[in-house]
Amino acid sequence: MTGRRVDAHHHLWQTSVRRHAWLDGDDTAAIRRDFTPDDLRAAALGIDATVLVQVLPDFEESVEFLATAAAEPLIAGVVGWIDLTGSPSEDLERLRSAPGGELLAGIRHLVQAEPDPRWLEREDVLAGLAAVRDAGLVYDLLVLPHQLPAATAAVRALPELTFVLDHLAKPPIAAGQLEPWATGLATLAREPNVVAKLSGLVTEAGRPWRVEDLRPYAETALAAFGPDRLMLGSDWPVCLLAGTYAQVMDAADSLLDGLTPAERDAVRGQTASRVYGLAP
Repeated sequence: MTGRRVDAHHHLWQTSVRRHAWLDGDDTAAIRRDFTPDDLRAAALGIDATVLVQVLPDFEESVEFLATAAAEPLIAGVVGWIDLTGSPSEDLERLRSAPGGELLAGIRHLVQAEPDPRWLEREDVLAGLAAVRDAGLVYDLLVLPHQLPAATAAVRALPELTFVLDHLAKPPIAAGQLEPWATGLATLAREPNVVAKLSGLVTEAGRPWRVEDLRPYAETALAAFGPDRLMLGSDWPVCLLAGTYAQVMDAADSLLDGLTPAERDAVRGQTASRVYGLAP
């Protein structure tokens, strides 16, 4: 690789500062501790820049993440959280004016946790997404396969907003199933204002996994989006439930071994730098 290498999706958290109820289960015990920028630097060897992504639907977490990014040179952008159905324009302005606000690159909501599968099509949600568009930011889509139709409808309703699909919509890798996920992904990818992240795949595969378990899903994404609309993300430290940071990134490299050097550079860094507007 000759270009800048970007980890387009990772998290940080301090359970000692803010409760993370999602870490209460036995299956997440391995990551039930604080993860700080020091931990990130130790893990992300060979990475030139990262994008820090919200964890909780908590405005103050986003404020703290911006300040953290401002103090940590490795973090080049932040995907924060606001209540899309509240006062989105005002909240976006508050984030932009906070310390590190210039590093705000996008917004995300935990749509996967919404019981309404058509949540993204609600008028108040679409109005909030329009505010994200007007602020010149991108929107990260965290959805499950059954929510892809609503995601596609939202993408079509807001053609001037760039959407970033996280974790390829979490395909059922452990079950070895491609459909109906693959058809839903291809339908979404036909909209030109969507890019996607090759991230979170090892978690969906579960232990033990092999690169070949992931390959059909990565190849489906490459066929749907192409290298110029794909980016890599570690999903660290969530990925630690299934593999180390190095194992995840090495697997990603293996999944891209059929691409040209220029195409690999696009997925490994150029797409994320362009889409998120990351400073050099």
